[in-house]
Amino acid sequence: MAYGKLGRSSAHRKGLLRDLTTDLIINERIETTQARAKEVRSVAEKMVTLGKRGDLHARRQAAAFIRREAANDEGQNAVQKLFSDLAPRYEDRQGGYTRILKVGPRRGDGAPMVILEFVQD
Repeated sequence: MAYGKLGRSSAHRKGLLRDLTTDLIINERIETTQARAKEVRSVAEKMVTLGKRGDLHARRQAAAFIRREAANDEGQNAVQKLFSDLAPRYEDRQGGYTRILKVGPRRGDGAPMVILEFVQD
């Protein structure tokens, strides 16, 4: 199996990955469970690769997946931030745009929590 099911139906899982990927692009750092972070990392790295391509087709593919949500006060949305801020930052990097830092267990159920963030060059 090439991906984790995360205990959800396919539509719920796709929505979860879209939300977490969009939040990661906007905030550049999210705290989530380890299983979710490992799945989001794959999707987020593909989005950065689309951003590095930079053509119209790549922009439309990214816009089809990422939620339309404001990234900052200047009216820039998540797709624009991906293509204008994140993609140029990783122009010389051949992958490995994200890192996972372990935080510890969650208080309620003991699930392993991590911080997923973009690598700062």
